[in-house]
Amino acid sequence: MAHDKGLDNVAVHWPRTGQYYDPVAPAEFVDFGAIADASEIAAPTGALALHIAKTGTVRATAYTELVDLLLGLEGVLYATDAAAEDEDPVIDPDGCAWIAGGLERFVEGHEQFGDLVTFDTVAAVMRTAIAGGRLPEQQLRWLDHRLAALRDDAGNAPHWSFARTELAILAGFYRRCAERGFAVFADY
Repeated sequence: MAHDKGLDNVAVHWPRTGQYYDPVAPAEFVDFGAIADASEIAAPTGALALHIAKTGTVRATAYTELVDLLLGLEGVLYATDAAAEDEDPVIDPDGCAWIAGGLERFVEGHEQFGDLVTFDTVAAVMRTAIAGGRLPEQQLRWLDHRLAALRDDAGNAPHWSFARTELAILAGFYRRCAERGFAVFADY
C-alpha cells in the first residue's frame, strides 16, 4: 500500500457527534511526557512519547509495515477496511485494543532478543510464536511469503530499527484509546 503523504493516527472521541470527529485533548496523554523525560529511554522512544503527550497523535508511517506484518493484514493503521466501505478511516476502540494486544504480545516475545527490533528479530519472534501455535507448517509458509514480499527487488530486507520500548509506547497509545473509549482517525 503506497500513500504519498505521511500517516498520522489521531485520537478522537467515539462515536462522532456530528459531521466530524472531535480530537481528544492531549491532556489525556500527558503522562506519556514523563516517559520522554526518563534518562534511560532511547531517543526514538522519548520522541514518540513526547509527541503523543503534546498532540494525542502518533506519526504512524514508520510503523505501518511492521504492524501489518504482526497483525497479518494490510493497511491496519490506515484503517483501509473502513475507508473501503465508504466510511471514515477510523479505528474504533475495539480495533485499538486489538492493535495494542498484538503489539504488546510482540514486545513481550521480543524480550529474549534484546532491545533492538530489526527485520530479522521480528521474523525470529514470529517464527517462535507460530511454532507453538495451531497449524505451524501452514503459518510458517504464510510468514515466509509475507517476509519475502517485504524485501525489495534485490532481496534486501526493510531497514527496520526500532527500540523495543518504542513499540511498547506505540502499544500504549492504542491501549489508552481502547481503555478510554477513544477511536483513532487515520489522517493522511
